[in-house]
Amino acid sequence: MRRCAPGLAAVALLASTLLTACGGGPPARVWAASVCTALQPWRTELGNLTTKAQEQANAAPNPAQAKENLVRLFDGAEKTTDAARSKVEAAGIPDVANGRTIAQGFVATLTAVRDAYGHAKTGIGGLTSSDPKTFSDGVAGVLNTLNTEWQQSSPDVTRLDSVELRKAFDEVPECQ
Repeated sequence: MRRCAPGLAAVALLASTLLTACGGGPPARVWAASVCTALQPWRTELGNLTTKAQEQANAAPNPAQAKENLVRLFDGAEKTTDAARSKVEAAGIPDVANGRTIAQGFVATLTAVRDAYGHAKTGIGGLTSSDPKTFSDGVAGVLNTLNTEWQQSSPDVTRLDSVELRKAFDEVPECQ
């Protein structure tokens, strides 16, 4: 069995003691930094997927190709959102009043956004692409539903119940 270096064991013990003394969760600034670190690549990837989808939509020779491109877009958005959701969940529960509720709210929001993209993927996948007008109308309906679901679930850090977390989100470099 391999033994840890004495310095590493002391650091681990100190970190464990500090976390226990603080209620077991990360301090507000640490939690906010973890959440922003999880969300930044998600936002970037969604932007990249949107740009690519717009380029592909302009270049799609027919509704069948447009359908394939949109399904791929929404599949990518669903997967990248789920990855962000997992990272936010892994950030734990911040050591602030109502920390559990706040953390669960972030995870629930990302779950709802992920599901909205999944619904859009399924909706586009179910459209017929044989008639361009019918397909176009169907896409518009799916996009309206997606926009509604996304708006209803979009995260808003300004409405947090915690003054500590609002301040942390405003101050940590990862959130700028």
